[in-house]
Amino acid sequence: MTHYSKSTKRGIFLFTGLLLVIFVSPDLIQYFRPNPEIRFEQWSNAEKQVTEKLNRESGFNDRKSWKKKRYSRPLSRFNPNDYTLEQWMALGLSEKQSAVVLKYTSRKIYSNEELKRIVVMPEELYFLIKDSAVYPERTKDFDRPTEYKMEQKLVHVEINRASLDDLLQAEDITLFDAKQIIKARDNFGGFYSLSQLSEVWQATPEKIAVWEKYVEIDPENIRKININTASVKELSFHPYISWNLANSLVKLRGQNGFYKELREIKKSVLMTDELYEKLKHYLVVD
Repeated sequence: MTHYSKSTKRGIFLFTGLLLVIFVSPDLIQYFRPNPEIRFEQWSNAEKQVTEKLNRESGFNDRKSWKKKRYSRPLSRFNPNDYTLEQWMALGLSEKQSAVVLKYTSRKIYSNEELKRIVVMPEELYFLIKDSAVYPERTKDFDRPTEYKMEQKLVHVEINRASLDDLLQAEDITLFDAKQIIKARDNFGGFYSLSQLSEVWQATPEKIAVWEKYVEIDPENIRKININTASVKELSFHPYISWNLANSLVKLRGQNGFYKELREIKKSVLMTDELYEKLKHYLVVD
């Protein structure tokens, strides 16, 4: 049996006690530490901060304010009757909405009340522009239907120089039809006859009857092609000239020299009398 001295026993006792203190003290400290009080206001603020951060990251705030940022104020005072399709679109209207507004303003409006009554006018845009709008004075005191009919009788558009806005001044010419008329005109280089309106995309006899009431043609405004200098590619761009016909006309020019008279193009075996009657409006021998 081992015997320890008093000093050794005392050292063992102290060491054991120290170990107990080291292992037990963390639990004692945690037990006697007071629990922190979480106040409702602190939690609300923290929750609000997290919510705002999530909204910023998801773009919710941007979507919520989209309507507010959609429309623009005019840069200066303006007469709504003078605004073009592009200017209404710049304020935030769609192309279709702008076309409807032009239908109303083509008849003239004279007050914010009339502007607000336009069916496609958004309330947000109306409040943005109403203080900038200025209107002409009524020159005569007669009812709107009479005024409208008188104005419509005066609408005549020279189709070879007309812009999209010009065509939309005429009653019953829709935005779609106006675009197709201009597209066909530009492809031809201009119209030489109202009969060519039948070649406009999705034209119907009913539509043509309406268009003819408002449009007129000046053949002097047709874009012409010089048959003595044009290449095969340039000639074939015209809707009435196929690539084979263009190639035939250029070969004839190379074999016989420059055309002196336009009727010489009838020497091409691909040229018919009917086609010549169409092309003579678009070709020159300068």
